[in-house]
Amino acid sequence: MTVSVEDVSSSVVREYLSRKGLKRTIACMDEEHPRTTFSINNRSQLRQLLNMEDLYRNNKAQISPLKTLLEMIVKHHIGKNDQITMSKSDSLQSAPTVSCNADSPAVTSSTENNTAFVISKHIKSRSDTEDTGPAQPTYTSFLPKTDKEPSKNQTEDWPCDSEAYKHQPPMAALRNNGGVLRREAEKNTSTTESIQRTRINRTRRGMIAGPIASTLQENKKKQNRRLEVRQQLLGGEVENKRSSDGLLGTGVHQKNSESGLIEINSADYLRGQRELWSAPDKVQREKSFEKVQQDMLTTTKVKSLASQKVTLDVAEMVLDDIDDDEDLRELSTVSFQRARAEHSYAGRPMDQHTATELKVILLGSSLSCFSVEWRNQGFAFSETPDLRYGIVQKKGGPCGVLASMQAFVLKKLLFENFGGSNSGLQRLKPSNATRRKCLASAAAEILWRAGEEKQATIAINSGRNHFTPTGHFKSEGVFEKITCFTVDNIKELQLLLERHIDQFETGVLGCILLTISAILSRSTEKVRDDMDVPTTTLIGAHGYCTQELVNLFLCGRAVSNVFDDDMELDSGRGNMTLLKGVKGPCDIGLLSLFEHYDFCKVGAHLKTPRYPIWVVCSESHFSVLFGLQRELLTNRGQCMEFDLYYYDGLANQQEEIRLTVSVGESAPSCQDDDTDLTPPLEHCIRTRWMNAFVSWNDTEPIL
Repeated sequence: MTVSVEDVSSSVVREYLSRKGLKRTIACMDEEHPRTTFSINNRSQLRQLLNMEDLYRNNKAQISPLKTLLEMIVKHHIGKNDQITMSKSDSLQSAPTVSCNADSPAVTSSTENNTAFVISKHIKSRSDTEDTGPAQPTYTSFLPKTDKEPSKNQTEDWPCDSEAYKHQPPMAALRNNGGVLRREAEKNTSTTESIQRTRINRTRRGMIAGPIASTLQENKKKQNRRLEVRQQLLGGEVENKRSSDGLLGTGVHQKNSESGLIEINSADYLRGQRELWSAPDKVQREKSFEKVQQDMLTTTKVKSLASQKVTLDVAEMVLDDIDDDEDLRELSTVSFQRARAEHSYAGRPMDQHTATELKVILLGSSLSCFSVEWRNQGFAFSETPDLRYGIVQKKGGPCGVLASMQAFVLKKLLFENFGGSNSGLQRLKPSNATRRKCLASAAAEILWRAGEEKQATIAINSGRNHFTPTGHFKSEGVFEKITCFTVDNIKELQLLLERHIDQFETGVLGCILLTISAILSRSTEKVRDDMDVPTTTLIGAHGYCTQELVNLFLCGRAVSNVFDDDMELDSGRGNMTLLKGVKGPCDIGLLSLFEHYDFCKVGAHLKTPRYPIWVVCSESHFSVLFGLQRELLTNRGQCMEFDLYYYDGLANQQEEIRLTVSVGESAPSCQDDDTDLTPPLEHCIRTRWMNAFVSWNDTEPIL
């Protein structure tokens, strides 16, 4: 079995978090980066795969062994880095020497002579020099430390006994020693480059305050210039002229002292470097500094504004590298709304007490389990060209939840401009992105209404168990893996749902998660108070949705009845029973076949909703009926003819079903129809439009 680098890396991180006891961090990781079938949960297997058995045994033999594999790996590589550094320092001490004698105009090189060439080591950025105070010349010698004898002026004079180089020209001797100088320069430049990169990254992250001394590109140019020294003896005084590539500028002097050694003053060198900057470069650099300072000031203002509204946890802050000034400027334009939404995403894992309450209110007992029909149902859309708006139901059971969700999705498509500039039937053919956005918005509206427009809770499958069931609780792998997110803003709610919409649309537990979210948004206590009988369950016999669950989705309250407002029923002997109904007008309506049989009375709040969309309850099944014009809601009692569209997610529908409804005196009579052969859907329509004539437009009627 081939294991990918990503699987091994994530397993190493999980092993570290587990050994450190960071359970909430693991839960967050499992949510954002779920485990796969190739994830490694065995520490011994992970050790063998990383080929670190010897490293593990050596660590175990230590007095204070490390606990995690990640720490062992880091310690191993740090030790290697120390060994490389020590070997480099040893090679530096054993380098050949370069010398210069005052009595001779030549610059000589010999490993046999106890001579040295002294050169300033202060090749640093301007900010480094200013931070360290007054510059003093320091010297680097290629001699071993044991051969050095410091003096007051930090320079020494060694006689040059070699005759082979006495009468050579100065530049010839210097070229002979070019290799030594280049090797030392390469070491210095590599060290300087790493320091500059570190300082630049730290400065851009905000870890070091103050302007940037020089750009990374300019540092590279300085480091790639060659070290050339031209010497001329004029009147016993040595002057160093500016080289052709401008590395050693004015202000860098070489003095022929009595000791004959060359001294380069670092402060003069840096002043010369500043003079080499051209005027346009200076202006551009100053403007760049001003822009960075303005952006830092803007970012500070945004941060101070954020601190007044929300306190961000330091553990949630992320430091990232920034490669250019444009990225730095973009930091000031980060949306405060997104930062607050991300902060609100801190979820809490489900506990057994809450899971038990949910099971009892849904199924009647903590020992009951969801049926297969519920466990395998999400909110996936149809790919039939004329029915792309429709949510597909796999098997019977959760049809009440699916039909309610379908009704709100249609509301978004038809009446809230989610379909773009399209009109009418064109909006019923949305793109994948549009219908996903409608699904998230519809779920947000349902949950927000259930939370009384104050807050909402979303249940998400984290992929790992948060508790081990004990006592009278039958585990089925659903509640144990749930993480709950509570938000108090509908925009944040929609952002969070869009982030996890895959779990609802394509996930097998989508229907269960949305139902649990609606209950938690309402709270289990209020759901019980809404019911006429507190022991009523939301999922009835055969896995069907009860009227309480459908009402929770449609109007935000799990009331047991469909009439308007509350009713008091005299049960005799002065005892009054309160029957709870729908409190006010709803966006989505309801038509019921039970009203045709006089088993119930649907009130005006559900029969005449704000939008021409109805959930239809017929033959123990819920489906959707909708129109395209809102005018049909206001022209009640007048003669009119209009079209209604019917969708049933369980019927394996392959084509659009359009019904033409005629009402008023001019409508054909339906009194002669055989009531036994009348489709139940027509009976439901006539509870809203009495004596309406329904034409199926050459579509086979659904009996």
